[in-house]
Amino acid sequence: MLASYISGEIDLITVLGPTASGKTKYAVRLARQIAAMLPSEYTGVEIISADSRQIFRGMDIGTGKDLCEYGDIPYHLIDILPAGAHYNVFEFKRDFISAWNDIRSRRAIPILCGGTGLYINAVTAGYDFSGSHPLSATREDVPASTDGPRSTFFIGTLVSREVRNARIDARLDARLQEGMVEEIKGLLDSGVPAENLIAYGLEYKFVTQYVLGELDYDRMRLQLATAIHQFAKRQMTWFRGMERSGVRIHWVEV
Repeated sequence: MLASYISGEIDLITVLGPTASGKTKYAVRLARQIAAMLPSEYTGVEIISADSRQIFRGMDIGTGKDLCEYGDIPYHLIDILPAGAHYNVFEFKRDFISAWNDIRSRRAIPILCGGTGLYINAVTAGYDFSGSHPLSATREDVPASTDGPRSTFFIGTLVSREVRNARIDARLDARLQEGMVEEIKGLLDSGVPAENLIAYGLEYKFVTQYVLGELDYDRMRLQLATAIHQFAKRQMTWFRGMERSGVRIHWVEV
């Protein structure tokens, strides 16, 4: 993989996977392994997040940022907007390309890591928002003048459904104990509209409804766990769809 990057055969490494599959830890470990093998002309390895909610500041526990996991590995596209702001895939592609170009200009190697399939596809499958090419054209269909990676090496973090759901449940309980309710109360108190938090979905939807008195604690916890299980299943469906479209994902068990 490193040899393929240095030779120019690939220009991006992507680590993807459903929630609770260990993709961030894997990406950081991979970054350190690659950094240890780099030729002297390279300066390091940096991670670009492809998580649609970790973009927002103050949404830490609910999105599972776990920034301490990165250690000395630089990261990008985390905490770039205030909570309550709106953000879309067009803006993500723009911000990704800026980060990707910056990393490469400093002779570092970029790793894209996340579980937001639409964001990943937008930057690796040639999504074109100008209207001059098909939205989901393959990279071969997109002219060389289109800025962004043209050949991606995909790694997927794989766990069984049973293990994944058990991890989701354990992680949810831990986050509730760590202060997720208090985090969301703080966001509401700071002026973030409740409807904006609910629109972010999952933790921010159900816990906001609990804070507003629309759900009791037990119903909130049960409905939220079920929603995260379903979300992880949809993520895997998306990634399998990428494979059916011709993308090769190298799955690893973590």
